[in-house]
Amino acid sequence: MAKIPTVAIIGRPNTGKSTLFNKIIGRRKAIVTDIPGTTRDQVAGQVEGNTLNYLLIDTGGMGGGTEDTALEDDVHEQSKLALEHADVIVFTVNSREDLTASDFEIVNILRKSTKSHVPIIMVLTKCDDPATIDAILPEYYQLGITDKIIPISAPHRIGMEELEQAIEKELTKLNFERVEESEDALPRIAIIGKPNVGKSSLVNAFMSETQRAKSPLLVSDIPGTTRDAVDTVIRFHDQDYIFTDTAGIKRRKDTKGDIELYAYFRSVKELEYCDIAVLIIDATQPLSRQDKRVAGMAVAEGKGLIILVNKIDLVETEERHLRLAEIKQQLQFAKCAPVLPVSAETKEGLLKIFDLIEMTQRNRVRRLPTKDLIDWYKRTVYGKPMGTLAKSKMIIQAEEVPPTFVVFVKDPKKVQVSQLRYLENSIRKTFGFEGTPIRWITKKNT
Repeated sequence: MAKIPTVAIIGRPNTGKSTLFNKIIGRRKAIVTDIPGTTRDQVAGQVEGNTLNYLLIDTGGMGGGTEDTALEDDVHEQSKLALEHADVIVFTVNSREDLTASDFEIVNILRKSTKSHVPIIMVLTKCDDPATIDAILPEYYQLGITDKIIPISAPHRIGMEELEQAIEKELTKLNFERVEESEDALPRIAIIGKPNVGKSSLVNAFMSETQRAKSPLLVSDIPGTTRDAVDTVIRFHDQDYIFTDTAGIKRRKDTKGDIELYAYFRSVKELEYCDIAVLIIDATQPLSRQDKRVAGMAVAEGKGLIILVNKIDLVETEERHLRLAEIKQQLQFAKCAPVLPVSAETKEGLLKIFDLIEMTQRNRVRRLPTKDLIDWYKRTVYGKPMGTLAKSKMIIQAEEVPPTFVVFVKDPKKVQVSQLRYLENSIRKTFGFEGTPIRWITKKNT
């Protein structure tokens, strides 16, 4: 498979990196606020350009300038790692402000660390009035790191077309070309759950030693460390999987400040783009309403669902079965989801997740032969108190994902929820469909 090139956006905090990232990606994936240091981990998304595709990375701010000093060094190091793997670097500078010590620090890093063949494009952000640019351009050329300087205003799309063309032109010079294989072909797994249940630790545990050394996710005991949805490609038995470590989902009324609120929406939004949601539950804590709510969101979105009970190593052996039985009982509405006890610390049970992912993805797109489906339906409703469903002779499987079955009846309004639940229990008993929701549609016979 041809390599998809990587383009990294770097710059000090609050220079418009995330706004630029969102405009190029085409959807609001990175969090954008006026608070320096909002983006902590790398955020990635695939861009379909006019001539080729590339992976765009929005890094955390380099050079300091935030109030979050406990994690600032790690963010800086992760941004430097992004530079090492970038094929093109987009360096953002706030055109409304004088160059700062942080800007000059990044310039020095670019001079010392960037490979000679890697192009650098300097982007002067927040240029709402292009007429003012000519007067300040000499200052940026004098830095001597690139002659490719493009003024933009991302919110108004001023200069955006020129920038996107410049990125593709530089990648083409490096002999990259369009890769037909889509990122969507890889199973996309969203790691969801309440804050501080070990989501980032689990993704780190899935990584190889080399991958973890190069680009670990930020992990701390501070709830809310992960604010953005962070993509990591994990390879297992020659198969790639995209794991997205999301910010912890809280009830909206529990979010503190705009950043947590936006992180909540990013996590909810990421459910729309994933194939499978992996809900992380803390084995040492009682199952909360929020755990149930998050599981319900995944089922409602029609996503595959796997439940990982993390920190199982901290639970006494005799209590484990009781704890798992309690979780299954309280998540009856999501009983399609397999429950797997694991420990990110000891790696107990972790590798079993890949078999569950394969099974769940297979079942999400599975199609039953029409004859087998009709035969099952006749056996299921025959002689049962199924009302108008018992008189129906026609059922088909729709093209949609997750598995969706359409039953044609005389009067759809007379079909009861309990009857559809009976059908679902029966079809799961006969055909499986573990890990995926099933949807039912009743239509009037014509």
